[in-house]
Amino acid sequence: MNFFKIKKNKIPFGKPLVDFKEINSVTKVLKSGIYAHGPISNLFEKKFCSFTGAKFSSTVSSCTAGMHLFYFALGIGRGDEVIVPAQTHTATAHAVELSGAKPVFVDCEIETGNIDPEKIQKKITKKTKAICVVHFLGIPVDMKKINYIAKKNNLFVLEDCALSLGASYNKTHTGILGDAGVFSFYPAKHITTGEGGMVITNNKKIYEKIKLSKSLGINKTFLERKTPGVYDAISLGFNYRMSEIHAAIGVEQIKKINKFLSIRKKNFNFLKKQINKIKDVIILDSQNSSSKNSYYCMNIILPIKLANKRMNFIKKLNEKNIGTSIYYPQPVPRMSYYKKKYGYLRKNFLNAEIISDRCISLPVGPHLNSFDIKYIARHFMEIAKILKNRKKI
Repeated sequence: MNFFKIKKNKIPFGKPLVDFKEINSVTKVLKSGIYAHGPISNLFEKKFCSFTGAKFSSTVSSCTAGMHLFYFALGIGRGDEVIVPAQTHTATAHAVELSGAKPVFVDCEIETGNIDPEKIQKKITKKTKAICVVHFLGIPVDMKKINYIAKKNNLFVLEDCALSLGASYNKTHTGILGDAGVFSFYPAKHITTGEGGMVITNNKKIYEKIKLSKSLGINKTFLERKTPGVYDAISLGFNYRMSEIHAAIGVEQIKKINKFLSIRKKNFNFLKKQINKIKDVIILDSQNSSSKNSYYCMNIILPIKLANKRMNFIKKLNEKNIGTSIYYPQPVPRMSYYKKKYGYLRKNFLNAEIISDRCISLPVGPHLNSFDIKYIARHFMEIAKILKNRKKI
């Protein structure tokens, strides 16, 4: 019997918010007959640049594809190394592996879940070509320290912004603090296109290389060809494009982003105020006054007394129809593929282990209203109190 087999959550962890505007936009694309290489993708890119302040943007099929394209554009491959945070989604490391390079993992800060800048320098070798940072759960990394290290060692910087749309550092949006940033539009993210991603950069050469490489290295799109069917492949490339259908959803979603972010912030702050009443609990959040969180979700690190009861805690929350998740279930270097290939020394990733093994992730998205957040807070507090007192539940 499945331990977590219960009724469908009435308060889901994540839920895409679409309405007639997205439906009408997709319908127009379907009627147009142009499903790729069209004007809607270009429009989405322009709107995304306007929101983030980036000079250039390129739609891609996924965030992972965008990161892979970045390494490809810079010629990073076999024999090279890329610094990667241990506390992240597997996609961050997979993009490096797919390029042929080796991901070199670095532990995180316990307060934010972000890569620890103080531990990066020791991992840099002559083979290191780039640092990939992840703005964990929308909490900006201390990019001043990262860029200092990168400049000192002549390294490129890629920002994994899968969870940081709307986040900023020193009033600059994440994604243009390094050489490039990549976003995700998976259904549970800040905005969705169903599936897809976006690469942003202020570097024209990187942009042009990524734009060419995402479309098989072909020099002219369908609409740019003077004679139908006549084009040239001027470089190696991939089929990492976003369709017009997905872009049409994105155009409408980006119009709603400020409203979505405002609700997330309100939900997060209320929930944080309530849960902070539990002794010894850690709630991951920005520690720098110059950082603006995008509040993807709330990661609660349980105190030691509750840590070994986490699965029971989650089960009881789910039974109350409260959707939960775990960000992330393991440090990436501890996952089977990487552990088998590179080995794993626990002492190198103690903070990542604490977050992975003791966290419960709660929803704060715009699909939740104030009543939902109060409901989550009340039941979380009640369950925590019962478990702490070791009463049978």
